[in-house]
Amino acid sequence: MPASEAPLLALVAGEASGDLLAGMLVQGLRQRWPRLRAVGIGGPQMAAAGFEAWWPSDRLAVRGYVEVLPRLRELLRIRRQLGDRLLQTDRPDVFIGVDAPDFNLDLEARLRQSGVPTVHFVCPSIWAWRASKAVKLMQAADHVLCLFPFEPELLARHGIAATYVGHPLASVIPAEPDRSGARSRLGLPPTGEVVAILPGSRASEIQYLGERFLQAAALMRKARPGLRFVLPAIPSLKPRVDALVARLDLGHVLTVVAGQSHDALAACDVTLIASGTATLEAALFKRPMVIAYNMHWLSWQMMRRKHLQPWVGLPNILAGEFLVPELIQEAATPAALAQATLAWLDQPARMRAVTSRFAELHRDLHRDTVQLATDAIEKILAG
Repeated sequence: MPASEAPLLALVAGEASGDLLAGMLVQGLRQRWPRLRAVGIGGPQMAAAGFEAWWPSDRLAVRGYVEVLPRLRELLRIRRQLGDRLLQTDRPDVFIGVDAPDFNLDLEARLRQSGVPTVHFVCPSIWAWRASKAVKLMQAADHVLCLFPFEPELLARHGIAATYVGHPLASVIPAEPDRSGARSRLGLPPTGEVVAILPGSRASEIQYLGERFLQAAALMRKARPGLRFVLPAIPSLKPRVDALVARLDLGHVLTVVAGQSHDALAACDVTLIASGTATLEAALFKRPMVIAYNMHWLSWQMMRRKHLQPWVGLPNILAGEFLVPELIQEAATPAALAQATLAWLDQPARMRAVTSRFAELHRDLHRDTVQLATDAIEKILAG
C-alpha cells in the first residue's frame, strides 16, 4: 500500500501542552489519511485521536537544568530506544517532533541523517531564550511549523524552511468563553469572584510553585473573604495537590479538579498562573493574569544568561510589553503573588483594557492550523 494512502507517522509530544497540540494534529491528519498509523510518545489527547503510544508523554515532563539530572539517564535511554525502533523496525514516512526541543531535536537529527524526513511543530523560542537552538534546529528539521507570525522570517535568516500555521488553540477556544457554563461544570457558584490557580503540569512545578500559590490563595481569601478558587491538576499530580490543599486548610474555598484547565480559565475572573503555554491559553480566554515562575536557583542562573528579552510570559512577549505582571524566582513570594492578583479585581478598567488586547491577539493567531499543518506535511510526504 503506498505511503500516500496509509502513511506511517511518528510523533513525540513531551508534556500536556504538546499532547494537546499533537492530538489536534493527529485528528486532522487522520481526516486526510483515514488509514494513517501514528506512533511514538504521546498522551491522552493523542490516544483519543487513535495514536499508538509506545511511551506516555508524562515520562518526558521535566523542565530546567538541575531538575532534569535525576531523570537524564532514563530520558536518554528512551530517546535511544525510540530512535532504534524507528530506524530498524517501524521506519516512518515522516517524523514530527512536537515541541520538547531538548528531547526532539537530537532525535530528529539522527533520523534525518538516516533519510527520514523530519518536521518540528512549534518553533523553539530562539527569539526569547534559545538562540543557540537555531543551529541545532537547522540540522534537525526539514520543515518547521510555526505558531506565531513573525517566526518564519526569523527562521529563514538561518536557512530553515517554515510555515506559519497559527495557534490551534485560537480555533478551539471560543472568542467569548462561557463563564456560567464553565462554573456549572466545575460546581462553582454562578456569581461571585473566582481565581484560577494554575501552578503547572510538571512535578517540579508543583514542588517549586504549588505551596506558594496556595499560600497566596490563603492570603487573598483573608483579604477578600468572598473569593473562591479553582485549581486544575493533571490526574497523576492531583493527590500531591490535594495534600497541599488539606495541609493549608483551603478545602472549603478551593476546588481541585482533574484536568479541566479550560473550564477553570473560562470560569475565573483572574488567574495566578505558571509561565508556559497555559499563559497563552489564559490570554485566549481573555483572562487577566499574574504570571509566576520559580525553579532550582542554579537552573535559573543558567537560564537567565540566555534570556534575550525582558519578558518571560507569552502574552507579554507577543505584545512586546508588560501587559500582565510577571513575578519570577525570589520575587514570587506568596504576599507579592496575592497582592498582584487582587490588584486586578480592584481595577475593572484595567481588566477591560487587557481583555481587549487579548481579543486582538486571538484574532491574530486564528488560522486553520490543522489544515495548514496537514498541507505542509503532505508536501513532505510527496517528496
